[in-house]
Amino acid sequence: MTRKDLLIHVADTYGITPDFPFEGDFTTAVCRHRDNRKWFAILMEIPSSRLGLGGDGTLDVVNLKISPEMLPALLQERGIFPAYHMSKTHWVTAVLDGTADGVSDEMAVFLTEVSFALTRKRGK
Repeated sequence: MTRKDLLIHVADTYGITPDFPFEGDFTTAVCRHRDNRKWFAILMEIPSSRLGLGGDGTLDVVNLKISPEMLPALLQERGIFPAYHMSKTHWVTAVLDGTADGVSDEMAVFLTEVSFALTRKRGK
């Protein structure tokens, strides 16, 4: 899955368009709930070396919230890493490069659903 594909999925499924909360940064996009304003996804471009991958290039990634019980199994999946720049217990980073090295479309959709559910307003 690519960054564009994920943003289309979020718009189609949840009716949410991202915002860009960091002044002057129009690459880092945050998807948040309308009612409680909590983030459920943050899309970034980071150096591949930040994930322990070789090369000098950058990668599109998304951080998504998970339950800690899911973490060990998820870290065995293609394209999923301990969260970059967030809690490594409650968040994971998924590579969105649309290649065989990135997270699959199915996994990206599943993780987005999990993150959306975990961050929604309680009682809903």
